[in-house]
Amino acid sequence: MPLSRRRVLAGAAGLPLAGAMSTGAIGPASGTASAREPAGGFRVGTGIADVTGPAAENGMMGYSMPTQQTAGIHLRTRARAFVLADGEGDRLAYVVADLGMIFQSVQQGVLAALRERHGDTYTAQNVLLTATHSHAACGGDSHYALYNLSILGFQKQTYDAVVSGIVAAIDQAHADLRPGGISLGRTELTDASVNRSRTAFDLNPEADRAHFPLAVDPAMTVLRLRQGDTDVGAISWFATHNTSMTNTNSLISGDNKGYAAYEWEHDHAGVRYLDGRPRFVAAFPQTNAGDMSPNLNLRPGSGPTDDEFENTRQIGDRQFRAARRAFEDAGETVTGAIATRLRYVDMSKVEVDGRHTPDGAPHRTTAAAIGLSMLAGSTEDGPGIPIDEGIRNPFVDAVGGWSVPVPDWLSAEQAPKPVVLPTGALRPYPWTPDVLPLQIVRIGQLCLVAGPAEYTIVAGLRIRRAVAAELGLPLENVLLQGYANAYSQYVTTPEEYDSQQYEGASTLFGRYTLPAYQQEFTRLAAELRAGAPADQGPAPRDLSGDQLNFQPGVVFDDAPLGRNFGDVLTEPDSTYRRGGRVVAEFVTGHPKNNLRTGDTFLEVQRLVDGTWVRHADDGDWATRYHWQRTIAATSKATVTWDVPADAPIGKYRVVHHGDWKNGWNQAISVLSGTTRTFVVS
Repeated sequence: MPLSRRRVLAGAAGLPLAGAMSTGAIGPASGTASAREPAGGFRVGTGIADVTGPAAENGMMGYSMPTQQTAGIHLRTRARAFVLADGEGDRLAYVVADLGMIFQSVQQGVLAALRERHGDTYTAQNVLLTATHSHAACGGDSHYALYNLSILGFQKQTYDAVVSGIVAAIDQAHADLRPGGISLGRTELTDASVNRSRTAFDLNPEADRAHFPLAVDPAMTVLRLRQGDTDVGAISWFATHNTSMTNTNSLISGDNKGYAAYEWEHDHAGVRYLDGRPRFVAAFPQTNAGDMSPNLNLRPGSGPTDDEFENTRQIGDRQFRAARRAFEDAGETVTGAIATRLRYVDMSKVEVDGRHTPDGAPHRTTAAAIGLSMLAGSTEDGPGIPIDEGIRNPFVDAVGGWSVPVPDWLSAEQAPKPVVLPTGALRPYPWTPDVLPLQIVRIGQLCLVAGPAEYTIVAGLRIRRAVAAELGLPLENVLLQGYANAYSQYVTTPEEYDSQQYEGASTLFGRYTLPAYQQEFTRLAAELRAGAPADQGPAPRDLSGDQLNFQPGVVFDDAPLGRNFGDVLTEPDSTYRRGGRVVAEFVTGHPKNNLRTGDTFLEVQRLVDGTWVRHADDGDWATRYHWQRTIAATSKATVTWDVPADAPIGKYRVVHHGDWKNGWNQAISVLSGTTRTFVVS
C-alpha cells in the first residue's frame, strides 16, 4: 500500500490528529432586508459566549503535540448559537464553537445543563453542536483517552469553560427569539483551500472526481437571518481546515474561521464582545473538510504567505468576503418547517447492505483502530515529531501504555490498514468512542447531515447524494455538517482508504466506514421524510467518573524581589504612529487562577472627553496577550497592540488584569497594572 505522501514518525507520545492587518472590518449589512426577501414564518434568536480555556500551560487540541501548550491569547474563542423555530413550534438550537472538536463529553454536559434550565425543550434530537476545528484552542475536554494523551489528561477548567459557554450562548438565543425570516444564498470560493490528499482523491471513480474539477469543494452556502426586517446573523458553511496557525503557535485563537467571524461582527464603530453582545452574530461552520487544507502551498504556515498570522487573516478574510457576497444576494426565501432526527449508532457493528458498497456485496464495520500513517500527522498542516526513546507520558502509562497487541481478526477486518493501536478493543473502555450520534436537520428546504467526524469531500458527496435522493431534494440543498455532536476522527471513501494516507489511517471503523454512514443516514432520512420518530439507539457511555489528569496545577505565585503584582516592567514608548506596535510588560500571576471568562486580561484604553474608555481587549485581532513563566513561581504578562491604520489619534494607555495565588493560604487575589500614557499620531 503506498505511503509515499506521509513519513511515518515512530515513538510519539501523542498522536497528531490532523487534523489564529488591521481591525478595520466591514460591519453587518444595513438593517433593512430587500423587498424580495419577505419575513417568513420563523422565529429567530442569536447568542454568543466565551469558551476560552486556560490561557497558560494547557495543551492545545488538534495537532496533539505534547509541546504545544497555551501561553496567551491572540483571539478569544466563542460559541455562536442560533435558535430557529417554525410556526408549529418545532425548533432547532444550532451552535458553532471555535474549538478543535465537539467531544461526546461536551454534548452530554450541554444536554444535561439544558435539561435543568429548559426541561424537554432542548434535547439530543434538536440540539446540533459543531466545531470550527481550530487547532489553536484548548484541549482536554474529551472523556476518551486518545484525545487527552498529549494534554496529559482531562482538564476540568477547559471542559467547564466549553460547556458553560455553549449553554450560555444557547440561553441567549432562546431568550432572543423574535419573529423573523431566513433566506438562502450561495457562491463559490476557490482560493481558500487545497486538496492535501490528492493521491487518495484520484483513486475515486471519475463520476466523483468530475464533481470537483479543482479537487476542492468550492461551495459557500449562507443562511441570512433576520428579526423583522433587521439582519441579526449569518451562518456560512465552507470546507477548509482551520489550521492556518501552526503547531508551534502557543496563543489561543479561533484561526481563520474565527477571524472571518470577527471581521463580520466588528464594524468601524468598534462593536465589543465584552461590553455587550454584538448586534450581528456571524458563524463559519465546516462541511466536509477532511482533505481540505488552507495551507495553499501544502506546507504548514505557507500559503498565501509564509506568516501564519497573516495567513489566518487572509484565509479568514476570503471566507468572509465570499460569505458576504452570498449574504447580499440571498434571494431564496426559506420556507417550511424545522424537522430533526438523531440516532446513536454503534459504528463498530454495522452490517452494511450491498446497495451502499462499491462492489455491491454486503460488508461490515469493525472495532476502531488507527493505522501507521496516522503517526506522521498531516504533513501539509501539522506533521508529527519523533519523541526520544525513554521519554514517558504519565497519562499513557496510567491508561495502559502503548504496547497493545493487535488481534489477527482486527488486522484482517481493518485491511489494508497496518494497525498500530486498536483503540476500540482497549480495556477497561475504548480509547475512542464507538456509539456515535448521527443527526439530520431540515430548515425548510435546507438539510444538514450532521456527522461526528471529518469527512473528505467525496465521502461527503456520497452521503449527500444518498440523503438528497431519499428526501427528494436538490443536491446543493443538502450539506454535510462535519465535526458534529461528537468526534471520531476521519471518514474516507473505500477507494481513498486503500491508499492509507493520513485520512485513511485515521478512518476508525475500517474500509466500509463510509458505506455504513451512507446506510444509516439514508435510514434516518427515510424516517424524517415519513414523519416517523427515530429510535434513539444505544446510549453512549458516561465516562465522567473515570478521568485522570497529570497536568500540574498552580501551586502559588510570587513577585520578583522588590516588585509587586501588577507592576509595569516595560513601559510603552511615548508616541506611536498608526501601524506601529505597542509593547508593555507586567508582573502577573498564573492565568489558571481565573480564566476571566467573558472578561479580558488586557485593555487598550483611550482618553475620550476626560474619561478612559476601553478601545481594545484580548478578544481583538490587533492585540496579543503573552504569558511567560520567568523563575519558578514568578511570571510576566506581555501585552502587544498593533495600532490599526484607522485608530483614532489621541492618548492611550494599556491596562493588564490578572490574579495571583497566595502560597500560604491558597487565596486568589485580583491584580491590575496600568502603563503611562502614550500618544497615537
